[in-house]
Amino acid sequence: MDNRAAAAPRRRGLLVPALLAALGCAILASLGTWQLERKAWKESLIDTLGRRLAAPPTAVPPPSQWASLDAGNAEFRHVRFAADLEPGQEALVFTSGSAFRRDVSGPGYWLFAPARLADGSRVVVNRGFVPEARRDPAARLRVTGPVEIVGVMRWPERGGLFTPAGDPAHDLWFVRDHLEIAAAKNWGVVAPFYVEQEAPIPPGGLPQPGMLTIDLPNNHLQYAITWFGLAAGLATVFMFYARAQWRERHPPAGPGTGPSLP
Repeated sequence: MDNRAAAAPRRRGLLVPALLAALGCAILASLGTWQLERKAWKESLIDTLGRRLAAPPTAVPPPSQWASLDAGNAEFRHVRFAADLEPGQEALVFTSGSAFRRDVSGPGYWLFAPARLADGSRVVVNRGFVPEARRDPAARLRVTGPVEIVGVMRWPERGGLFTPAGDPAHDLWFVRDHLEIAAAKNWGVVAPFYVEQEAPIPPGGLPQPGMLTIDLPNNHLQYAITWFGLAAGLATVFMFYARAQWRERHPPAGPGTGPSLP
Protein backbone atom coordinates (compact mmCIF):
# COMPACT_ATOMS: atom_id res chain seq x y z
CA MET A 1 0.00 0.00 0.00
CA ASP A 2 2.81 2.41 0.86
CA ASN A 3 4.62 1.59 -2.43
CA ARG A 4 1.53 2.36 -4.53
CA ALA A 5 0.97 5.67 -2.72
CA ALA A 6 4.59 6.69 -3.35
CA ALA A 7 4.37 5.80 -7.06
CA ALA A 8 1.43 8.13 -7.72
CA PRO A 9 3.34 11.39 -6.96
CA ARG A 10 6.22 10.12 -9.10
CA ARG A 11 3.92 9.64 -12.10
CA ARG A 12 2.40 13.07 -11.57
CA GLY A 13 5.91 14.55 -11.30
CA LEU A 14 6.73 13.32 -14.83
CA LEU A 15 3.40 14.35 -16.34
CA VAL A 16 3.93 18.12 -16.08
CA PRO A 17 7.39 18.09 -17.75
CA ALA A 18 5.97 15.85 -20.49
CA LEU A 19 3.14 18.30 -21.19
CA LEU A 20 5.50 21.27 -21.23
CA ALA A 21 7.93 19.46 -23.53
CA ALA A 22 5.10 18.50 -25.90
CA LEU A 23 3.84 22.09 -25.96
CA GLY A 24 7.33 23.44 -26.60
CA CYS A 25 7.92 20.95 -29.44
CA ALA A 26 4.57 21.86 -31.01
CA ILE A 27 5.37 25.59 -30.90
CA LEU A 28 8.85 25.12 -32.33
CA ALA A 29 7.59 22.81 -35.08
CA SER A 30 4.85 25.29 -36.00
CA LEU A 31 7.48 28.04 -36.29
CA GLY A 32 9.50 25.82 -38.60
CA THR A 33 6.42 25.15 -40.73
CA TRP A 34 5.68 28.88 -40.87
CA GLN A 35 9.21 29.56 -42.11
CA LEU A 36 8.74 27.01 -44.90
CA GLU A 37 5.54 28.80 -45.90
CA ARG A 38 7.42 32.12 -45.81
CA LYS A 39 10.12 30.57 -47.99
CA ALA A 40 7.56 29.65 -50.65
CA TRP A 41 6.01 33.14 -50.43
CA LYS A 42 9.41 34.87 -50.72
CA GLU A 43 10.43 32.77 -53.72
CA SER A 44 7.14 33.61 -55.45
CA LEU A 45 7.62 37.32 -54.63
CA ILE A 46 11.18 37.36 -55.98
CA ASP A 47 10.05 35.63 -59.16
CA THR A 48 7.12 38.05 -59.66
CA LEU A 49 9.19 41.18 -59.06
CA GLY A 50 12.02 39.89 -61.22
CA ARG A 51 9.65 39.29 -64.14
CA ARG A 52 8.10 42.75 -63.75
CA LEU A 53 11.48 44.47 -63.74
CA ALA A 54 12.66 42.45 -66.75
CA ALA A 55 9.56 43.25 -68.80
CA PRO A 56 9.75 46.10 -71.35
CA PRO A 57 8.17 49.38 -70.21
CA THR A 58 4.51 50.02 -70.99
CA ALA A 59 2.41 53.18 -70.88
CA VAL A 60 1.79 54.62 -67.44
CA PRO A 61 -1.77 53.77 -66.28
CA PRO A 62 -4.25 56.62 -66.83
CA PRO A 63 -6.30 58.08 -63.95
CA SER A 64 -9.28 55.89 -64.90
CA GLN A 65 -7.27 52.83 -63.79
CA TRP A 66 -5.73 54.23 -60.61
CA ALA A 67 -8.47 52.93 -58.30
CA SER A 68 -7.82 49.33 -59.43
CA LEU A 69 -4.08 49.46 -58.81
CA ASP A 70 -2.24 48.39 -55.68
CA ALA A 71 1.20 47.20 -54.72
CA GLY A 72 0.19 43.57 -55.16
CA ASN A 73 -0.77 43.84 -58.81
CA ALA A 74 1.39 46.69 -60.07
CA GLU A 75 4.42 47.48 -57.91
CA PHE A 76 7.73 47.29 -59.82
CA ARG A 77 5.93 47.45 -63.16
CA HIS A 78 8.06 49.15 -65.82
CA VAL A 79 6.47 52.24 -67.37
CA ARG A 80 7.33 54.92 -69.91
CA PHE A 81 5.67 58.32 -70.26
CA ALA A 82 6.28 61.88 -71.41
CA ALA A 83 5.77 64.61 -68.83
CA ASP A 84 6.74 68.11 -67.84
CA LEU A 85 8.65 68.41 -64.58
CA GLU A 86 7.15 71.38 -62.80
CA PRO A 87 9.90 73.94 -62.06
CA GLY A 88 10.71 74.81 -58.47
CA GLN A 89 8.75 71.87 -57.09
CA GLU A 90 10.80 69.25 -55.33
CA ALA A 91 11.10 67.49 -51.99
CA LEU A 92 14.04 65.68 -50.45
CA VAL A 93 13.71 62.34 -48.66
CA PHE A 94 16.70 61.41 -46.53
CA THR A 95 18.36 58.05 -47.18
CA SER A 96 21.44 56.24 -45.95
CA GLY A 97 21.44 53.73 -48.81
CA SER A 98 19.17 51.56 -50.89
CA ALA A 99 18.32 47.86 -50.97
CA PHE A 100 17.39 48.17 -54.67
CA ARG A 101 20.13 50.51 -55.91
CA ARG A 102 23.60 49.03 -55.71
CA ASP A 103 25.08 52.27 -57.03
CA VAL A 104 23.82 54.28 -54.04
CA SER A 105 25.72 54.35 -50.76
CA GLY A 106 26.23 56.79 -47.95
CA PRO A 107 23.90 59.53 -46.74
CA GLY A 108 21.98 61.64 -49.19
CA TYR A 109 18.49 62.31 -50.49
CA TRP A 110 15.92 61.05 -52.95
CA LEU A 111 14.59 63.94 -54.97
CA PHE A 112 10.80 63.75 -55.45
CA ALA A 113 9.04 66.02 -57.92
CA PRO A 114 5.63 66.19 -59.60
CA ALA A 115 5.40 65.50 -63.33
CA ARG A 116 2.43 66.69 -65.38
CA LEU A 117 1.27 64.35 -68.14
CA ALA A 118 -0.36 65.36 -71.41
CA ASP A 119 -3.85 64.70 -70.03
CA GLY A 120 -3.21 67.06 -67.10
CA SER A 121 -2.82 64.36 -64.47
CA ARG A 122 0.15 64.32 -62.12
CA VAL A 123 2.54 61.50 -61.29
CA VAL A 124 5.20 62.00 -58.62
CA VAL A 125 8.65 60.92 -59.74
CA ASN A 126 11.59 59.93 -57.59
CA ARG A 127 14.13 61.47 -59.93
CA GLY A 128 17.11 59.86 -58.21
CA PHE A 129 19.81 60.20 -55.59
CA VAL A 130 21.45 63.45 -54.49
CA PRO A 131 24.56 63.27 -52.25
CA GLU A 132 24.51 65.18 -49.00
CA ALA A 133 26.99 67.75 -50.34
CA ARG A 134 24.78 68.52 -53.38
CA ARG A 135 21.53 69.17 -51.54
CA ASP A 136 21.34 72.84 -52.54
CA PRO A 137 19.24 73.20 -55.75
CA ALA A 138 21.84 75.67 -57.06
CA ALA A 139 24.32 72.77 -57.22
CA ARG A 140 22.17 70.98 -59.84
CA LEU A 141 21.17 71.92 -63.39
CA ARG A 142 17.46 72.53 -63.93
CA VAL A 143 15.57 70.41 -66.44
CA THR A 144 13.00 72.23 -68.58
CA GLY A 145 10.54 71.06 -71.21
CA PRO A 146 8.93 67.65 -71.64
CA VAL A 147 10.95 64.61 -70.61
CA GLU A 148 10.50 60.99 -71.70
CA ILE A 149 10.74 59.17 -68.37
CA VAL A 150 11.35 55.45 -67.98
CA GLY A 151 10.96 54.02 -64.52
CA VAL A 152 9.33 51.62 -62.11
CA MET A 153 6.04 52.02 -60.27
CA ARG A 154 6.33 52.05 -56.49
CA TRP A 155 3.89 52.49 -53.60
CA PRO A 156 4.42 54.73 -50.54
CA GLU A 157 6.33 53.30 -47.63
CA ARG A 158 5.37 53.70 -43.99
CA GLY A 159 7.64 54.97 -41.27
CA GLY A 160 8.50 53.04 -38.14
CA LEU A 161 7.84 53.92 -34.53
CA PHE A 162 11.03 55.98 -34.29
CA THR A 163 10.99 57.53 -37.77
CA PRO A 164 11.18 61.33 -37.51
CA ALA A 165 8.25 63.33 -38.83
CA GLY A 166 8.62 65.20 -42.09
CA ASP A 167 9.73 68.84 -42.09
CA PRO A 168 7.81 70.57 -44.89
CA ALA A 169 9.31 73.96 -44.01
CA HIS A 170 12.72 72.64 -45.08
CA ASP A 171 11.42 70.26 -47.80
CA LEU A 172 12.77 67.31 -45.84
CA TRP A 173 11.13 63.94 -45.26
CA PHE A 174 12.29 60.59 -43.92
CA VAL A 175 9.98 58.10 -45.64
CA ARG A 176 9.14 57.79 -49.33
CA ASP A 177 5.48 58.64 -48.92
CA HIS A 178 4.71 60.73 -51.99
CA LEU A 179 1.07 61.18 -50.95
CA GLU A 180 2.07 62.89 -47.70
CA ILE A 181 4.61 65.01 -49.56
CA ALA A 182 2.09 66.01 -52.25
CA ALA A 183 -0.45 67.05 -49.61
CA ALA A 184 2.11 69.12 -47.70
CA LYS A 185 3.41 70.75 -50.90
CA ASN A 186 -0.05 71.39 -52.40
CA TRP A 187 0.72 69.42 -55.54
CA GLY A 188 -2.95 68.56 -55.98
CA VAL A 189 -4.27 65.12 -56.89
CA VAL A 190 -1.47 62.70 -57.76
CA ALA A 191 -1.35 59.03 -58.75
CA PRO A 192 -1.48 56.50 -55.88
CA PHE A 193 1.94 55.29 -57.03
CA TYR A 194 5.17 57.14 -57.68
CA VAL A 195 7.77 56.28 -60.31
CA GLU A 196 11.40 55.47 -59.56
CA GLN A 197 13.15 57.08 -62.52
CA GLU A 198 15.70 54.92 -64.32
CA ALA A 199 16.20 57.12 -67.39
CA PRO A 200 17.10 59.59 -68.74
CA ILE A 201 20.14 60.81 -66.86
CA PRO A 202 19.69 64.57 -66.38
CA PRO A 203 22.30 67.14 -67.45
CA GLY A 204 25.15 67.17 -64.95
CA GLY A 205 24.20 63.71 -63.69
CA LEU A 206 22.15 64.89 -60.68
CA PRO A 207 19.81 63.76 -59.38
CA GLN A 208 21.21 60.32 -60.15
CA PRO A 209 18.62 57.84 -61.49
CA GLY A 210 19.50 54.19 -61.80
CA MET A 211 18.34 50.68 -62.48
CA LEU A 212 16.53 48.83 -59.70
CA THR A 213 17.55 45.27 -58.87
CA ILE A 214 15.78 42.72 -56.69
CA ASP A 215 18.10 41.32 -54.04
CA LEU A 216 15.73 40.26 -51.27
CA PRO A 217 17.25 37.98 -48.60
CA ASN A 218 15.75 34.49 -48.47
CA ASN A 219 17.02 32.76 -45.33
CA HIS A 220 13.75 31.06 -44.43
CA LEU A 221 15.04 27.51 -45.04
CA GLN A 222 17.87 28.15 -42.59
CA TYR A 223 15.37 29.51 -40.04
CA ALA A 224 13.08 26.51 -40.56
CA ILE A 225 15.95 24.07 -39.99
CA THR A 226 16.83 25.96 -36.81
CA TRP A 227 13.28 25.74 -35.42
CA PHE A 228 12.91 22.05 -36.32
CA GLY A 229 16.33 21.37 -34.83
CA LEU A 230 15.31 23.05 -31.57
CA ALA A 231 12.14 20.95 -31.49
CA ALA A 232 14.16 17.78 -31.98
CA GLY A 233 16.66 18.91 -29.33
CA LEU A 234 13.90 19.58 -26.82
CA ALA A 235 12.36 16.16 -27.48
CA THR A 236 15.77 14.51 -27.02
CA VAL A 237 16.43 16.35 -23.76
CA PHE A 238 13.06 15.29 -22.39
CA MET A 239 13.66 11.70 -23.45
CA PHE A 240 16.94 11.58 -21.52
CA TYR A 241 15.28 13.30 -18.55
CA ALA A 242 12.43 10.77 -18.53
CA ARG A 243 14.87 7.89 -18.83
CA ALA A 244 16.91 9.18 -15.91
CA GLN A 245 13.76 9.55 -13.83
CA TRP A 246 12.64 6.03 -14.68
CA ARG A 247 16.03 4.59 -13.70
CA GLU A 248 15.98 6.54 -10.45
CA ARG A 249 12.59 5.12 -9.57
CA HIS A 250 13.38 1.60 -10.77
CA PRO A 251 16.93 0.91 -9.54
CA PRO A 252 18.44 -2.41 -10.59
CA ALA A 253 18.41 -5.19 -7.98
CA GLY A 254 21.64 -5.19 -6.01
CA PRO A 255 23.44 -8.03 -4.20
CA GLY A 256 21.46 -9.46 -1.35
CA THR A 257 18.11 -8.16 -2.55
CA GLY A 258 16.93 -11.43 -4.08
CA PRO A 259 14.97 -14.11 -2.22
CA SER A 260 16.93 -15.78 0.56
CA LEU A 261 17.44 -19.54 0.54
CA PRO A 262 16.05 -21.55 3.42
